[in-house]
Amino acid sequence: MAASFLCRQMKSVLIVTDAWHPQVNGVVNSLEQVALGLRARGMRVEFLTPGDFPTVPMPGYKEIRLSIALPRRVRKRIEMANVDAIHIATEGPLGAMARRYCVRNELQFSTSYHTQFPEYLRARVPVPIKWSYRYLRRFHAKATYCLVPTKTVAERLKEHGFTNTVIWSRGVDTDLFHPDKRVESGGEFDLKRPVFLFVGRVAVEKNIEAFLKLDLPGTKLVVGSGPQEKALGITYPDTVFAGIRQGEELARFFASADCFVFPSRTDTFGLVLLEALASGVPVAAYPVTGPIDVIGDSGVGSLDEDLGAACAAALKISRKKCREYASGFSWEASVDQFLKYLPPTDRPAAEPPAAAGSGAPRDA
Repeated sequence: MAASFLCRQMKSVLIVTDAWHPQVNGVVNSLEQVALGLRARGMRVEFLTPGDFPTVPMPGYKEIRLSIALPRRVRKRIEMANVDAIHIATEGPLGAMARRYCVRNELQFSTSYHTQFPEYLRARVPVPIKWSYRYLRRFHAKATYCLVPTKTVAERLKEHGFTNTVIWSRGVDTDLFHPDKRVESGGEFDLKRPVFLFVGRVAVEKNIEAFLKLDLPGTKLVVGSGPQEKALGITYPDTVFAGIRQGEELARFFASADCFVFPSRTDTFGLVLLEALASGVPVAAYPVTGPIDVIGDSGVGSLDEDLGAACAAALKISRKKCREYASGFSWEASVDQFLKYLPPTDRPAAEPPAAAGSGAPRDA
């Protein structure tokens, strides 16, 4: 109860993230939603992002910009923010410099684990997974809490030596993503049905080719962009690549699909799963971290190692049931969890919580 009381007294927070606009992904979306929720509660929210410094494109992935800020500039920005709490959202250059500042100045802070980075990196270069986990364990160990999206992720990190994980779940905007926005035909939705939709980065770590290779009836529709977009467009000419869509436009694409296909094996959660379900669209995915936690045995999706069979089964699921299930996820609850595990910078060091993998997060 003590931490909850202290959190209610906090008036300001600095969120440090290497993932930011123009990136379009779950990390950016989650942080923006949390900021909106905190501001609605009267808190001042400051961001430290690559947009505050010169950047260079990430090798092989130009959409991601890496900060080349000097530590003293990061230190100055943190001190100028003059906040009650600091949350470090990513393990990139800015996150590393902010972490170093907090540790050296004996400031309490929280971190979050959004991406199965070791598996993502391994998909691109032959770096041993255990090396990556060693770095991540060291990075997050100094945080009072490491916020993770699901129990499955917490259990996996516990196996790699993490001891301070707590659950920070996600929500969905059920007003934006709604079945009523469905377009049956006409314009760019004049597609042969059923429509199988993928939304996300068109990149190797999303395992998108497992979807594109499937022999499915109707139309495969891809919304998003990334380093593989051009090559895959040539290899799979029958697939419709619609590029990046946002807001109301994205909501129409979701609602107008007949099945949402999630081929990733490395996502920690997958906000797009909730956005599809809120739009009344059943999910087809592998039985892995993310889909297992979001879909489970709810009956609003089909999880199968045979992705084609999962797609066929998903088409038989009630759209109404999907919508009703998604309505149980709210950003309000997500903000509550985030705030609960946001330690004031001057809070005395406490014993880390038990890893969250064995059950619901305990009160701090």
